[in-house]
Amino acid sequence: MSAWGLSAVPGVPQPGARVSPAEAGLPDGGARRRTPGLRREEVAVLAGVGASWYQWLEQGRDISVSPQVLDSVARVLRLSNTERRHLYTLAGLNPPAPEVAPGDRDMCEGLRRLIDTWMPYPAHIMDPYYNCVMYNDAAAVVLGMRPEITQNCVLDFFTDPLYRGRSHTWERNARTVVAQFRASCAAAPDDDGFRELLARLTGESPEFAELWERRDIEEAGQIRKELDHPLVGLLAVESTAMKVPARPDLTVVLHTPLPEANTAAKLEWLASPEGRRGSMYPVAG
Repeated sequence: MSAWGLSAVPGVPQPGARVSPAEAGLPDGGARRRTPGLRREEVAVLAGVGASWYQWLEQGRDISVSPQVLDSVARVLRLSNTERRHLYTLAGLNPPAPEVAPGDRDMCEGLRRLIDTWMPYPAHIMDPYYNCVMYNDAAAVVLGMRPEITQNCVLDFFTDPLYRGRSHTWERNARTVVAQFRASCAAAPDDDGFRELLARLTGESPEFAELWERRDIEEAGQIRKELDHPLVGLLAVESTAMKVPARPDLTVVLHTPLPEANTAAKLEWLASPEGRRGSMYPVAG
């Protein structure tokens, strides 16, 4: 356990202070009670550990701590997922996977504003299984994102003829896409969603199946893309995949124009009224 002890958990300077005895199902002791929250001994009882051991935990003594005990303490103290993960870190254990806090589930409006503000450059947002949950107008015009495709970014990379026809860097980027997908699968080895998607990918794309057998693995980052757009010709962009800590289930992918081929000006024209009228597909929104 860290020398900082349990008191180093953000928001819990006095463990138990935020939880009243009544909320924990205990008698409050009436006016005689000096402590507004739970006493140390009460936290220990509710967590199923000894009072002395719990005091050592608070003090950060060098004791053996199991994930089960830390989860019990976190439950009694009503720690958030962020605080619970920090508690694991203080104890020298690998923290549990991030979770979406109930108050952060309505962030999608803000994320929609983010990718719309990124206009005239393409941007989209994916769930853990690479399903596109939203994209801006430029992603529709430039990348060919549209309702009639699967809107799964890995599957469409290998099976959408429009995207493959536009991409000058498809063969170069295919290995990276598969290696990054393997990293996502490896982080959730027992996840049925990844298993189902993998079965579909290997069944529908021989190129994916061949690259998957290479067993390359790579974390998500930046990918250079060169696209031949029917209206403006060559576009050179760099896609950057970013995580939002409060929404670990989502990945924001922003495309930034590179200096080559006057890409920024071309993207601005495609987003103009004249460029929209000339687009091959209706602007998605």
